[in-house]
Amino acid sequence: MSGYVGILVSDPWLQNQFTQVELRSLKSHFMSMRRESGKLTVGDLPSRMSRLKVVGENLTEEERTSLIQDLYPNSNEEVDFEFFLRVYLKLHAHVSARTGSGAKNSSAFLKAATTTLLHTISESEKASYVAHINNYLAGDEFLKKYIPIDPSSNDLFEIAKDGVLLCKLINVAVPGTIDERAINTKRALNPWERNENHTLCLNSAKAIGCTVVNIGTQDFIEGRRHLVLGLISQIIKIQLLADLNLKKTPQLVELVDDSKDVEELMSLPPEKILLRWMNFQLKKAGYKKIITNFSSDVKDAEAYAHLLNVLAPEHSSPSTLSARTPLERAKLVLEHADRMGCKRYLTAKDIVEGSPNLNLAFVAHIFQHRNGLSTETKQISFLETLPDDTQISREERAFRFWINSLGNSVYINNVFEDVRNGWVLLETLDKVSPGIVNWKIANKPPIKLPFRKVENCNQVVKIGKQLKFSLVNIAGNDIVQGNKKLILAYLWQLMRYNVLQLLKNLRFHSHGKEIIDADILEWANTQVRNSGSQSRMDSFKDKSLSDGIFFLELLSAVQPRVVNWSLVTKGVTDEQKKMNASYVISIARKLGCSIFLLPEDVTEVNQKMILTLTASIMYWYLKQPVEEKPSATSDSENGSQVDTISNSTMDDSASESSIEENGNI
Repeated sequence: MSGYVGILVSDPWLQNQFTQVELRSLKSHFMSMRRESGKLTVGDLPSRMSRLKVVGENLTEEERTSLIQDLYPNSNEEVDFEFFLRVYLKLHAHVSARTGSGAKNSSAFLKAATTTLLHTISESEKASYVAHINNYLAGDEFLKKYIPIDPSSNDLFEIAKDGVLLCKLINVAVPGTIDERAINTKRALNPWERNENHTLCLNSAKAIGCTVVNIGTQDFIEGRRHLVLGLISQIIKIQLLADLNLKKTPQLVELVDDSKDVEELMSLPPEKILLRWMNFQLKKAGYKKIITNFSSDVKDAEAYAHLLNVLAPEHSSPSTLSARTPLERAKLVLEHADRMGCKRYLTAKDIVEGSPNLNLAFVAHIFQHRNGLSTETKQISFLETLPDDTQISREERAFRFWINSLGNSVYINNVFEDVRNGWVLLETLDKVSPGIVNWKIANKPPIKLPFRKVENCNQVVKIGKQLKFSLVNIAGNDIVQGNKKLILAYLWQLMRYNVLQLLKNLRFHSHGKEIIDADILEWANTQVRNSGSQSRMDSFKDKSLSDGIFFLELLSAVQPRVVNWSLVTKGVTDEQKKMNASYVISIARKLGCSIFLLPEDVTEVNQKMILTLTASIMYWYLKQPVEEKPSATSDSENGSQVDTISNSTMDDSASESSIEENGNI
């Protein structure tokens, strides 16, 4: 797509200010703003630029108005994309000059070469993450040549350039995410193989909950340190917080008093649960303050001293609390942690400087090592009575990661709780169908009044009906009330609509007709048949799909070199089926498919996820230049859909949406 970006921005200086991924994301925002009223003027910019990370969160609308008016007094002047970028850069520079590196979310949209302030990395965080990698990947056969990595050097970024390290780290965080048979692990990888590893890494990172909207494969190749470190930070955080839920650690119910509180606890993000656990233990120690963050509230190290005294009194030292300075106390706290045998990757300086990422990691390590909770609590029996609906939790997970991959302003931790005010759903609708939301009547969080939430959700339902979703007897209040069944039904239709729109916008279907499920089914069967195989699927719930072999044949048909058939099992036993399913998912992600299903969705033939998998492979294939497609697919029989595929390039509408660029299905 690099050629296309060049056309979008003809000014060489402007091209040099942004990465390609950043340009595409900004282009998506620009097009969304312009669609709201058919055109975009200078006078519209102050309010509409509130959606952009840095300039929206660090400048008030009045400040943006004042700055823009000083620079461009003609408020009726129409804005094109390059003009928009120049305004953005001016506002961003103002934020940078005023706040330095303190701008909220300041890792947005500028090359390190142009603003070193915004893209400096924390050497302390780098050293901490390197220590973590050295600890958890020390035994890896492929990486042993590179590990231990020197934390004082930039070796981490060089080693990460082939993609293997990051893929392995994802599997440490969430075991089994990547089928390691799909990773290219030759000692000397060619650029194509390296790019495949990066693509596999990014799509797998999205599938475990990382936000990678502004990261592309080129950023790894160029060793953009702030982006690589940011991704590593997210992966490690996911690993460290993995046990902070009632499924993994049922003893957490000790933190609450009754069943209603248990349900509330289940809906909290892991960081909030960690804070609640810390305050629970501190209360036992008689510590009076409430800890609300992992930065300013722990700088004096007093909370840590009390926490470790409660959890490991046998290693406590009376001198810790009487230390004269916070730095001295922090050193004694870390000595206490060492005596507990608790791995820690921060320094006393990191504690007193209030490094939020490293303090969070430290507390999470303490929790993993010794949580001080009892297994003999009455609430654990209540947990056993809760319905264990695996299907609902699996679908919730898929929709949550899909929504988070779109780059909305709010990161969601629990679909059923976090969509209840309607805002996330409105943002998602705007990403899937830019311009469809009437933002003038939308209520932005925090929303105190319940009827404001209902207003948002009513618009969500209204738009759903406009998009021809099946929403019989569904009202906005059902979403506000957290009706799981209805929320999942809505999200499935929204994801499916996104799938079909992505395919429709490629203009590869015949005579401009709408794409329907049957077209996707026919396309997949045609590809496999033309590759010489007898396999076919009768529907997206065809039980014969459970062995994964049809999808491996489909992947091989669209890209013959991608499947190593010597690694494929016969798919007879449950274990063999799961191995094939795991391989299918990783190979699809390696190609470039952004998918959120689990191996179980293949082996159990989950109709919804099978459709999204097939559509994602189809979308990837149809985006490829015609000369790169296997020739066997061009001579389809009986005038099937493949005969009608146009060789035209993607139109502007398909390029304007960051969803379509990322192919999030």
